[in-house]
Amino acid sequence: MKKLAPVLLAGCMLGGLLAGCSSSSDSKLPKVGVAIYKFDDTFMTGVRNSIAENGKDIATVDIVDSQNSQPTQNDKVDLFITKNTKALIINPVDRTAAGVIIDKAKPKNIPVVFLNREPLPEDMKKWDKVYYVGAKAEESGTLEGQLIADYWKAHPEADKNKDGVLQYVMLKGEPGHQDAELRTKYSIQAIEDAGIKVEKLAEDTAMWDRVKGQEKMAAFLASHGDKIEAVLANNDDMALGAIEALKAAGYFKGDKYMPVVGVDATAPAIQALQEGTLLGTVLNDAKNQGKASVKLATVLAKGETPTKDNVGYDISDNQYIWIAYKKITKDNIADAQ
Repeated sequence: MKKLAPVLLAGCMLGGLLAGCSSSSDSKLPKVGVAIYKFDDTFMTGVRNSIAENGKDIATVDIVDSQNSQPTQNDKVDLFITKNTKALIINPVDRTAAGVIIDKAKPKNIPVVFLNREPLPEDMKKWDKVYYVGAKAEESGTLEGQLIADYWKAHPEADKNKDGVLQYVMLKGEPGHQDAELRTKYSIQAIEDAGIKVEKLAEDTAMWDRVKGQEKMAAFLASHGDKIEAVLANNDDMALGAIEALKAAGYFKGDKYMPVVGVDATAPAIQALQEGTLLGTVLNDAKNQGKASVKLATVLAKGETPTKDNVGYDISDNQYIWIAYKKITKDNIADAQ
């Protein structure tokens, strides 16, 4: 076996000249491990594509699927730690489990950047090498509510029963999820702040999922029919599901219309905007969330202190990078594209 070693070494040297071995220039880049809560989430697909694109020249990025299971994600983190990973980017399955991940990484001095799902404040205070990149959920809710309020004021016919009250239904993301709770609360608050009276006809959880959104909307229609005057969804996938149910009920033909709003400005949502079935959405900037995460993680992986100069984004309270939301309608689709 000893005689094979020089042969293998020579082979690798020759291969390195032709195609590059494991000791290529890539191996000199810091290793960053990325765990996404699940790969088949439309918005997070955009984020991880951005991480891969923006990380390719600055880090060796390994992106894994946690399959919507916190124990699976914990195992992935353990594996990253054994692989001598220099920094972690974690999109947690369960935001309350962030402390467990920090407790795994801290003894090995591996900085952690949490992404898109904000850990509890007490977990963020556990260590000075814990960061968060995301957007403020209350801002997206406010903008979503404003989209409905603007439509209601511009279209008197939206008040179907002429009672001066906006009767709405709400499709929520998963129970207890910060984005779901805050988007729900602040979207309705924005409508009320615009001077519009509201009445909630129905609210249900559709787990960010398009098929579940369609099922829940079909049930809302079965119960409330034409009493519904607006549909608010915590994300675009659920909004698009609602649109499918509305189409099946004869909406978006002739003058039968329903204002539907979502959040994320995903590619399918932009298409629905162009078709006139989605009233509006709120740009949740996947590209900048991904870019900020991988740039921040790379700086940390090198042992450097993150600043706006070396990361490219403002850092609030030494731990947070906030990516702003933006209202998107048919009039400014280019901003989302």
